[in-house]
Amino acid sequence: MPAPIEFERLYDDHAQALFSFLLDLTRNEADTRDLLQELFVKLAQRPALLDYVRDHRAFLLRLAHNLAIDLFRRRNIDERHREQHASESISLFAPTQNTDERTFRDALATALGELPTEQRAVVHLKLWEELSFEQIAALLDIPLNTAASRYRYGFVGLINHQPSRCLVYRFHAGHELLHSPQARRCFDQG
Repeated sequence: MPAPIEFERLYDDHAQALFSFLLDLTRNEADTRDLLQELFVKLAQRPALLDYVRDHRAFLLRLAHNLAIDLFRRRNIDERHREQHASESISLFAPTQNTDERTFRDALATALGELPTEQRAVVHLKLWEELSFEQIAALLDIPLNTAASRYRYGFVGLINHQPSRCLVYRFHAGHELLHSPQARRCFDQG
């Protein structure tokens, strides 16, 4: 059983990443806060859940994902309704005074919001949590190839989002899709 100090450290180490991931899935700050609280209450009530966990972040992200899916099921939200919420603009990133950075962050958040939830989850885990496809597949309980294809389709969706196309190219400059003529024009422009 983890000691209380470990529980506090667990929260301090992972709450921000969990909040960001849940906000990206739910697109609703109130739901995100409720789910984050539900996650840590569950752990406080059943600390034995952490006894044999090797990778706390991956375990907590999976728990967060499952709680979000449960929320969607409880509300019986169909895909169109979820996608309607997904396109609402939210702030996924910390505030910044730099107008270029703010423009980039807003464009990226908008482009992410237009992706289907399944693709958005994989893209978030790959880009922000820097998880491998193997880790993402295990976390979301999907086949490895499904994780990779959701990432690819999601990334193509980000690239095809007209207002943020060049910004997305610059964000993930190491991706193989960025060797296209469109990507080169974006880099040449700025």
